[in-house]
This record gives sequence, C-alpha cells and structure tokens, in this order.
Amino acid sequence: MPETRAVPDQSPTLAVFRNPTFRNLWIATLASNFGGLVQSVGAAWLMTILTASESMVALVQASITLPLMLFSLTAGVFADNFDRRKIMLWAQGFMCAASVGLAFLAFEGWLTPWLLLFFTFLIGCGTALNNPSWQASVGDIVSKQELPAAVSVNSMGFNMMRSVGPAAGGAIVASFGAAAAFAVNAASYIAVISALKNWHPTPKERRLPREKFGSAFAVGLRYVAMSPNLIRTIARGTLFGFSSIAGQALLPIVVRVNLNGNSLVYGTLLGAFGVGAVIAALSNQRLRARCRNENIVRLSFLGLAISTAILAVSTLFLLTAAALVLAGMCWVLALSLFNTTVQLSTPRWVVGRVLALYQTGTFGGMAAGAGLWGAFAESGSLQGALLGAAAVMLAGIAFGALAPLPDAADLNLDPANRFKEPPISLDIKPQSGPIMVMVDYEIDEADVPRFLELMAIRRRIRIRDGAGHWALLRDLENPDLWSESYHVPTWVEYIRHNERRTEADIQNIEEIRKLHRGEGPLHVHRMIERHSVSVRDAIPRRTKGGTPDGT
Repeated sequence: MPETRAVPDQSPTLAVFRNPTFRNLWIATLASNFGGLVQSVGAAWLMTILTASESMVALVQASITLPLMLFSLTAGVFADNFDRRKIMLWAQGFMCAASVGLAFLAFEGWLTPWLLLFFTFLIGCGTALNNPSWQASVGDIVSKQELPAAVSVNSMGFNMMRSVGPAAGGAIVASFGAAAAFAVNAASYIAVISALKNWHPTPKERRLPREKFGSAFAVGLRYVAMSPNLIRTIARGTLFGFSSIAGQALLPIVVRVNLNGNSLVYGTLLGAFGVGAVIAALSNQRLRARCRNENIVRLSFLGLAISTAILAVSTLFLLTAAALVLAGMCWVLALSLFNTTVQLSTPRWVVGRVLALYQTGTFGGMAAGAGLWGAFAESGSLQGALLGAAAVMLAGIAFGALAPLPDAADLNLDPANRFKEPPISLDIKPQSGPIMVMVDYEIDEADVPRFLELMAIRRRIRIRDGAGHWALLRDLENPDLWSESYHVPTWVEYIRHNERRTEADIQNIEEIRKLHRGEGPLHVHRMIERHSVSVRDAIPRRTKGGTPDGT
C-alpha cells in the first residue's frame, strides 16, 4: 500500500490548459517536439549507415546532450537577467538554421559521421540556450499551485509526440531518407517562433542593475552549494541520466543486432517508449499525492533496470516493446519529479540558474553515459553494456538510502519584501565597497545552544544569498554579547542580498529575534573599507529617514 502524505494544494493536471498563454505555447511546442523526434530518428539511423561503430552511434545521443551540460548554466544566467522570450526566439531561430543546414548537406549526400555529430551538437546548443528560459517561464505563466501540473503536462506533450513522432520518423526515413526527416524538423520550428512572437508578457520592473555575468554565474553555483535539498536532487538526476540513457543510446544497435529490424522498427519501438511516457504523465499527479518522492524515484530506477536488462537479452519485438513502455513510464516519473522538486525548492530570482545546474547534471550524466556505454558495447558486447547500465540503476536505489530525495517543499519562497534601504550619511555610489555588516545579539546562556542552531541556518542563508566571510563572534568580556559579521562586494550587492530574502527565511530571523534580550531592535553596523571611499565621498550628507529591516 503506498504511503499517503500531505502535499501542497495542486490543480488537476489538465486544468492548467485554462491558462491561454500556457495553452498556446504548449500546442506550439507539440509541433516542435514532433520535428525534433523525427530528426533524432533520422540522425541515429543515418549514423548506422555511415559507420558500423557502436560508439559513434551512441555519440549521436551524446552530441545532443553534451551542450546541455556545457552551456546550461550560462543560459541560466541569461534566463535570470534578460528577457526570456527574446532568448527563446534567438534559440529557436538558431536551431532552425542549423536544421536547414543539416537537411541541405544530407540532400546533397555530403554528410560524414563527424559532420553529422557537429550539426546535432549545434542543435543541442540551441536546446541548451532555450530550456532554462522556457522552464523558468513556466513558473511565471502559471501559479505555484499549477506548477506541478504544468511540468507534468509539458512532459506529457513531449511524450505524446514521442509516441507518434519516432514511428513517423522511421516511416519518413524508410520512404524518403534521413534528409527528409531533417527538413521536417527545420519546418517544425515555425510554430514555436510564431507563438513566441504573439506572446507579450508584462515586463518586470528592475530597480537594481543587472548582475554582472561572472557574479551571477558564481551566485548560481553558491546557491545550489548551500541548499542541501537541491544538491540531493541534482545528484540523483545525474546518476539517473548516466544509467538510464544506455537503452536509448544503444537502441539502434539493439534493433539491428537483436531484432534484425529497420528504421521503421526502430521508430515504432521509440513510439512504445512514448506511450509509456504519456501513461506516466497522466498518472503522475495522483501518484505524487499518494507516495513519497523517494519511493517514486526508487521505483523508477528499478523499472528502468528491468527494462534495460530485457533489452539486453530479448530477441522478440513484443517483449522489447513492452520493456520500452515500462522504460518510458519510469523515465517521465523520475525526470518530471526532479524538475518539479527543483522549481518548488528555488525562489524566482535564481530559478533559471538552478534549473540550468540541474540540467547540467542530468544531461551531463546522459552525455557521459551515452559515450561510456557505447564504448563498452564496442569493446565488449552489447549485452554486457546494457546489463552494466542496469546494475548501475540498481545502485541508484541504494544511493537513495544515503541521500533521499526531499518531498514536495511547502516552503513559501515568495519574496519577503520587508527590506527598506537604510539611510546613510556618506555619499557613496552603488558600486562602492566592500561593505562589512555586523549585527549584535544579546543572548542568555541558557539559550546559547538554540541560538547556535539557528545561526548555523542563518549562515547558510547569508552565504546562499551572496554574503562572504561570514563569522559569528562572542565577546570575551561580556559573554552574552554575540556579533554576526559578513561582507558583500558593493553597496548595491548589499541591497540585492537583502531583497533576495524569502518568506521562508523570515521564520529563522524571527526565532533569532525572540532570543535577543537586549533593549530595542537589533543593532546593525554597516561599514565600508576606508581605501574605497574618496575624500568627496567622506563628506556626510543629509538623508531622509526610513526604517531598515535591521538585519
């Protein structure tokens, strides 16, 4: 009996289609997904014609997923700092141009194995640029309650096409050749480009200047490093991608060697995978309401281990197809759960970068796995490579005992919006710094253990939101007096640091304040290093009053 648990209020899966913006973009992505899947069949099957090398065939999958590992974080920085709609338009246009070039070379018969990999790599680069902006935009288009449903529906849409696109791709390749499949993909981008041009989101006000690229890049890494739930989710996604990709990467070889089939058989089997994925997407919400996240992930690892082992030994089409239906179900259950967990565990100001890091781990695992399992198949045997991947999936179940996936977070990650810029008496510039901040606390001896527990959480929040050189000091002459100190590079970064505070963080602040025994509010010192202040800056100025947050 599955274990019932409480989850945040969620909308029924299909209710998200009442949102017209989401609905229009979702329908447009169906056409694009269809074209992409047709192109994938054409590329994978064409590689089996151009070369007999198992590793080169597996590298087709790696060439698509490798850019997602290499460039996703850069794309995430863009998604958090620039107009996401424009980024997606540029990405879709780039992929369309690459697909046109690939189709032209295929029609002319000029493609070589490495040239084919180069163009699939370019298309992967466009996907890497597009995905963080698209996934971050979903949280802007729908409400928090609708977000799990939106993620599931996006997955369902892709896998609806996965149930028909590969079969159609196999028929196109068998009838007209791989070049026709590439041409279909090039045409499919028109729908998404048109939908994006017709979408006009309300521009968000930006009171502070954009973060510098290097700083924004580092902030994304630091945020994940200081968020244990995100680290666990990304680690499981990486292991899942590394092991689960083996069946898809080596499926063309399975079709040729085990089933003695052609491109139509290959496309039909990919369609079976898509059927399983659609089933999982439709049942995902109910399953998540009844089972803990970790249990769903363990079942997904187990199901994919079984299906991969069947691929290794089966010579029957129907048995192989049944294994791929199971694989499709487990694939969607795990990946949609990872994605939803990341989005619900991340505030909007950094969600693009965090999603990008999740994709870097997951798709990096896929790229490494595709290359490694292909090399194993070539140097050893196809059966050995698939059984080895199945064994790693079983190890993924055991890994869950050490780092279980967090359940759906009920934290309120909306901006707290309680910070008011404090009045200052020096005429400093936004880029003046470094700034050192000290906060004084008076704590009774009996409350020290609890205070230290709360300050450990406080440290993680501070560093996660951009502070450096954090320290907690105790006065030797007055042991009840404690001082928290940290640095930020500039005055504008100090403001940004405080504006990143979420409603969930306020609970920690309020509990610390309850332990403070001093009279009045907490005493905060904000100081700037002397060498960064000019003579003109050092002249005091009159300021208008304002009550700062105090911490």
